[in-house]
Amino acid sequence: MTETTFGYVTAENLPLFTDLYELRMMQGYYNQEHNPKATFSLFVRDLPPNRGYMVAAGLEQAIHYIETLSFGERTLEFLNEHGFDEEFLSHLAELAFTGEVRAMPEGTLAFANEPLLEVTAPIMQAQLLETVLINQIGFQSLIATKASRMRDVIDREGDGQQLVDFGSRRAHGTDAGMKAARAAYIGGFDGTSNVAAGEAFGVPISGTMAHSWIQSFEHEREAFETFVDEYGDESVLLIDTYDTVNGATVAADVAETNDVDLRGVRLDSGDLAALSRSVDEVLPGVDQFISSGVDEYAIHEFFERDGVGAGFGPGTALVTSTDAPKVEGVYKLVAVERDGRMEPTMKLSTGKVTYPGAKRVRRLESDGQYAGDVVGLRGEQLPGDSGEDVLQTVIEGGDRVLELPDVETIRTTASTHRQKLPERHRRLDDPEPYDVRISDRLQSETSELERALESRIRDRGE
Repeated sequence: MTETTFGYVTAENLPLFTDLYELRMMQGYYNQEHNPKATFSLFVRDLPPNRGYMVAAGLEQAIHYIETLSFGERTLEFLNEHGFDEEFLSHLAELAFTGEVRAMPEGTLAFANEPLLEVTAPIMQAQLLETVLINQIGFQSLIATKASRMRDVIDREGDGQQLVDFGSRRAHGTDAGMKAARAAYIGGFDGTSNVAAGEAFGVPISGTMAHSWIQSFEHEREAFETFVDEYGDESVLLIDTYDTVNGATVAADVAETNDVDLRGVRLDSGDLAALSRSVDEVLPGVDQFISSGVDEYAIHEFFERDGVGAGFGPGTALVTSTDAPKVEGVYKLVAVERDGRMEPTMKLSTGKVTYPGAKRVRRLESDGQYAGDVVGLRGEQLPGDSGEDVLQTVIEGGDRVLELPDVETIRTTASTHRQKLPERHRRLDDPEPYDVRISDRLQSETSELERALESRIRDRGE
């Protein structure tokens, strides 16, 4: 294996970031001359625990994958070594996406059983996208939601405190660290400690010092004085290496002696709320940045206990979404072309029934607040047909027809949408389920198709 990047996946071998069964099905479709147009829908059946909403994220990376999808010599050689037909591989060499993609824009709030994305294309093309779409959209949406919950606590209980992603070192790989930094910014964070994410996505970068800086000097005072000599008024001093309150006292003396207005101090251990109050007595008016074990619940408790802080640095709890570390995204075939027309299809598996057909999602508002969604069939006239159509066409005929917004615009979208969601749906624990109604026509067609499929199974023994 040739390691060409730290994460192993490059533009050259990215088409192989798929499950083997996708390629096996594709070869079968090709050899059997069975390549009808198909619609696949990406959605979640249930939101993670204590999540009343999800922030859609990851679409930019998903679209980039689709637009640059190409099987080169390296990937084709590998597949040849694993038994794939020469004729099929020749077809892959010419493969390019020619279909349509409709999706929720990043920053949009999503709920259970609503498509975050739908792909309509020849089934060989649409099938190949499954693994990477679930991966890119599922993970970033999970982290953006976690970040949004932290920002929401600050909006409701705090005073505009900053949030900076400190999680790269605890992320499950370099790619996860990068995507988490981007998703956190979308969800409402102010920056990241990850310099590469700053370069790649334009996310503001932020950082102070580690305990090793303090320990490398014989005395804490010397460590502070040397740092202040280097960074002056921009200095943020880590004061809890030995004794937090004493560290604050030393920091105050160093600042006064050197005629420096400290930008702030950071607390990274202990009873953070209690210590922050003590530090505030020693360094009144100096910003305190709180890290170590920070998540939305910890921030809420910090405020309840009258902690004093100008910002927080969540790490592990953010990038692994510790309390709810997965979102069960699925990518299901919902329609397939037969005899020149698209026919709805669905699964009947217990607990995994899907709604058939390409969809539309209508989001209703009342007095500036979201008041429920209606999921119907694409092209269906929904009752009243007022509100916002959530899904937008991004790619048509293989070409992008919608310019994707920059990350700043996405971040603003996420904030605006979160504020429109009534607070009862945003509670940290046991949020009230948001009203997502299945249209009468979609419900009727689902029931009719279910009966027809069950009858076919009985009659033919399928």
